[in-house]
Amino acid sequence: MRPRQVRRLIMAEALVVAVLAGVAGCVLAVPYAALMGAFMRMTGLAPGGVPIEVTTAPFILALVVGLVVTLLAARVAARKAVAVGPLEVLRDSAAQRRLLPWSRALVGGVALAGGGVLLWLVPQVALKNAPPVALGTTMALCVGASALGPVAVRGMGWLLGAVAARLDPGAGMLAGSSLVAQPRRAMSAASPVMLTVALACTFLFAVATSDAAEGVTRTGPSAWAVPMLVGSAVAYTVISVLNATAMTMAERTEELRLLRTVGTRPRQLARAVCWETLIVTCVGALLGTGIAAASLTMLGKAVTGEPWFAYSLPQYAGLVLVCAVSGLVGGLAATRRVRRGALVPD
Repeated sequence: MRPRQVRRLIMAEALVVAVLAGVAGCVLAVPYAALMGAFMRMTGLAPGGVPIEVTTAPFILALVVGLVVTLLAARVAARKAVAVGPLEVLRDSAAQRRLLPWSRALVGGVALAGGGVLLWLVPQVALKNAPPVALGTTMALCVGASALGPVAVRGMGWLLGAVAARLDPGAGMLAGSSLVAQPRRAMSAASPVMLTVALACTFLFAVATSDAAEGVTRTGPSAWAVPMLVGSAVAYTVISVLNATAMTMAERTEELRLLRTVGTRPRQLARAVCWETLIVTCVGALLGTGIAAASLTMLGKAVTGEPWFAYSLPQYAGLVLVCAVSGLVGGLAATRRVRRGALVPD
């Protein structure tokens, strides 16, 4: 195939997927909005007589943004695909040539700089605007951390991989070596965890900080209102973690089959997959925790005048546990066939 044909193929596939997914999301949005509206009225977050108003603007915005982002991502992938020479396709290498391309470094640097400016602005704006600015700060920092994340993954993967290798010499060493050799692939699995922890903690604990500053104590259904609203986003993130982990593991079919060929037992491979998933989850959770803590600290300074924020360890631990279990399920399910199947592919 010629480079132009490859580009058209990738863009056409992305267009079809984006349109189908966008339409499905718009259809599901209406009953979901009705369900969340009823829940908010039941918990007192909204007045009892407020109806659900369905307008066209959110659907158009969601479809356009989803389509544009998908096509931009597909265009980047297509450019990388056509730049690879025919002989290079046949050469298998576990190590990545460039840890951080200049374009990715530029985007990450700009996003981190923007997040730093927003972080400084949180205590400077009016009190009613502080929570939205803090949430925007978290989003900007997440973009920067996701772009520059391979650097952090390589360093943290080496450190945590050494711990895993000490606890489980064979499987832990395999897991740590894989993360150091392919940090960008590992970051694609760590990003959903980072986003979940950062955004959910910012939203949850921002409300808790505001309540603590005002002396408000939530009881009954009102106490479950905010966790339930965050739970809907976490449910979507579970799908993202499952999908990202399954895709990264599925790409390594030949690598795992080679390990079996040289004598690695299925149980050792299963432990290696578990260690790698746990390390990736830990990296994503640490990055997300750091981002949320920075935003919440400045929000607490805006609300109370002190660099402080309220938090709940059970809610935080539950969030990280959900991400870890999702990653383990996705990784083990995606590698089950190659770990236990025939050494020769079908």
